[in-house]
Amino acid sequence: MRRRITLNHTVPYEASGQRFDQVSAQLFPQFSRARLQTWIKSGELTLNGQAFKGNGKLVGGEDVHLDVEVQDEGDWQAEAIALDVVYEDDTILVVNKAAGMVVHPAAGNSEGTLLNALLHHSPQLAAIPRAGIVHRLDKDTTGLMVVAKTLEAQNHLVSQLQAREVSRQYQAIVVGRVISGGTINLPIGRDSKHRKKMAVSKTGEGKEAITHYEVAERFSYFTRLCIKLETGRTHQIRVHMSHNRFPLVGDPAYGGGGKGLRSSVINEAVLEAVKAFPRQALHAEALSLIHPESQEPCHWQVPMPADMLELLTLMRCYD
Repeated sequence: MRRRITLNHTVPYEASGQRFDQVSAQLFPQFSRARLQTWIKSGELTLNGQAFKGNGKLVGGEDVHLDVEVQDEGDWQAEAIALDVVYEDDTILVVNKAAGMVVHPAAGNSEGTLLNALLHHSPQLAAIPRAGIVHRLDKDTTGLMVVAKTLEAQNHLVSQLQAREVSRQYQAIVVGRVISGGTINLPIGRDSKHRKKMAVSKTGEGKEAITHYEVAERFSYFTRLCIKLETGRTHQIRVHMSHNRFPLVGDPAYGGGGKGLRSSVINEAVLEAVKAFPRQALHAEALSLIHPESQEPCHWQVPMPADMLELLTLMRCYD
């Protein structure tokens, strides 16, 4: 579906001497700089009714006019999938993602994703890149995600994420007895041997990744951790904890499938529950950010899902 956007602004006099593209980014914060540059070059974003170069200098008082036809961002289908909505207003939506739900459609996962559900819940998200999704959780990780409902909110949230101003806190159950908390600061990149996996980059060519963790509850052979992300790389917590030899329970991809655990030292009921746990024991329990419109600090927290609570109950009973 295509739609026409027509907007007008006047260049403030205090912007005298500044570049047209820079001032345009201030006047139209709902659009990315790259998109505005494209419209300037195509003549769809004009100055006083005329095409104007992006690096041209302004004097103040000029009329800036945008007249452009845009297409919805993707050929995705809305699906009536239940969402656990924690908070919603005209600007943002916060959901508690269920286990087993892929966030974004991809090869082999074109249906049943969070994006499909969002389009049904809020059809206007079809006009927002990635339907307003600004960060992701793995398919089998549960917990909080924020979604932008406007272009302005999306740009604001992306800026917060890039500036590391969004706080994300997780609960995890790992294999092994963690003695104390700490910080893992190791770059992460694509695993050279297994392209579907990530790994700590030994050559230093991966992207910066920083994970902070604290011991929340310690058992004889397992530990519940409270984890905070400073960066948001793919599989970051799973990779970092596995690298430290404390893989997440239920994560065979990174060593947490239960292999090597012995019933001679671990209670048999606990061991069987760990081996049968169907996903990585990871939950995004808390999210804090600055509201894109009100500029007020916001915080949300949701309890751990039933499967992790049941596993912890079993560990407490037999430890």
